[in-house]
Amino acid sequence: MNEPQSKSALTRRRLLTASAGAAAAIGAAGLPVLQTGAPALGDKKLTVEPLIPHQNRGIILYSVRDRIAAAPDESGVPYGFERVLSRLAEVGYKEIEFAGYNQHTSILGRQITPAEIRKILDDNGLVANGTHTQINPATFQQQLDIAEELGMKHIGTGSDPTGSAYQSDWDAAADVWNELGRQAKERGIKLYTHNHDIAYSFLLDAGPLDANGKPTRSSGVRRLEYFFAKTDPKYVFFEMDIYWAHVAKFKHKTYTNSAGQVKTDIFDPILTVARRTKRFPLFHAKDGDKAPEQANGYVMTPLGEGDINFQQFFEVIGEQDYHHANWEQDTAPGGTANPGQSMNFAALSYTNMSDLTIYR
Repeated sequence: MNEPQSKSALTRRRLLTASAGAAAAIGAAGLPVLQTGAPALGDKKLTVEPLIPHQNRGIILYSVRDRIAAAPDESGVPYGFERVLSRLAEVGYKEIEFAGYNQHTSILGRQITPAEIRKILDDNGLVANGTHTQINPATFQQQLDIAEELGMKHIGTGSDPTGSAYQSDWDAAADVWNELGRQAKERGIKLYTHNHDIAYSFLLDAGPLDANGKPTRSSGVRRLEYFFAKTDPKYVFFEMDIYWAHVAKFKHKTYTNSAGQVKTDIFDPILTVARRTKRFPLFHAKDGDKAPEQANGYVMTPLGEGDINFQQFFEVIGEQDYHHANWEQDTAPGGTANPGQSMNFAALSYTNMSDLTIYR
């Protein structure tokens, strides 16, 4: 397969200066800031280290779902878990986040089992760092069994705990998640939820009420930030999708308070994580080109090919060894016209993830 070349210029000068704006914001918030300016070295030696440690570089298989689900074909592109995971390991990925456990039944004449997937992981030196599955009390123990079989330390979902705009529904969701998180912790696993932009929109939690007695205005509290406070930090964790967080910054800027006044509040993905960085063990490193004419304000691209500053993001939030970055691009599959596109984008994105470095 011919792999596309990166158009991003991750120059050493760019890497040194990328964090200046966020560093100022973090400092103003009274949070610790890594030093990113040109140092007065004296007798000290300046060293460069990976910003995302190689063992923490991952991919969610949703990005290559077309090749996981593909039947054997003549394209020469890997298909099914065994071939796709082998190729991802060759590229350099060390961690896998799952988005289902099925492949095309024609590969084995039946469905693959979690035990067989675990062997493929082990044979390729890969670690399962999480999954997007259904978080449901009725099936949660079964999902924990699969997570243990695959060696996961995290279990999660690609959906919000609730799609509601109302505080009472988030309260109820917090009760469920606190209990399920406790069950997961008993088995050495962290429960997490993944966000889309709507999770960072504003609660409807202020009057006047509508005909059903529901609030129609907001106090200015964002849905998921309310959930942060209602859930136990020992039991409930988060996976920020960095792309969707930037979409939230673009889309969810204003709310109407109880007096009917329109208020502006700009969402900041970096500050949201930096204030509670240990509650975010996982991230979706998903990039996008700015497109203010589009409803979301961005169009997805391979990692490092868009306008989102991952250097700034990961450097300022700190705790590099704790955080796991999973590349995702919803639009990576190329269909029948370009069956190799998602795997090529995976390789390009890994290269750009590896180019993120920090100077000490």
